[in-house]
Amino acid sequence: MKIKITGKELKITEAINDYVERKLDRIDKYFEEAEADVTLRTEKNAQIAEIYVIANGNKYRAVTEDKDMYASIDKDIDILEGQIRKAKTKKDKMMKEASIKNMDLSNNKNEEMSNEIIKTAYYDIKPITPEDAMLKLQEKPSHNFFTFINVETGKVNVIHKLKDGKNYGLIEPEA
Repeated sequence: MKIKITGKELKITEAINDYVERKLDRIDKYFEEAEADVTLRTEKNAQIAEIYVIANGNKYRAVTEDKDMYASIDKDIDILEGQIRKAKTKKDKMMKEASIKNMDLSNNKNEEMSNEIIKTAYYDIKPITPEDAMLKLQEKPSHNFFTFINVETGKVNVIHKLKDGKNYGLIEPEA
């Protein structure tokens, strides 16, 4: 990170210079290349620190005042770090929303999908009795069927709700 420290009506000591550089390492970890312009000044009893960071085409700025210069620098670093994290989160969210898995399929209005598997679901299949399978299906009112291994036959069965909403059907393989 390129750092430029300027003092207005204040002499920049080696201690302040080292402190600013050490604190800006917290900001540097977010970027590969960044530039920081630090201006330190005093006005009456207030110590004012202004930090301006340019990185990846984004600009971040924080200005605080305190009775102690070191406290003012710390506040600026906290503010900048918050701004950077917020911008990064916003960018990540935008990238996620623009990802290919969320693209609208309605772009192909002329080509309607048919005879395509458009969703795959994975689940555990356990050996239980058909009566227990019916109870499991009743526990999930939004589901219309339940797949299980029949303990009595050792084969995969499906129990499903019939259209009357009161009764159930059992599908078993013949062979």
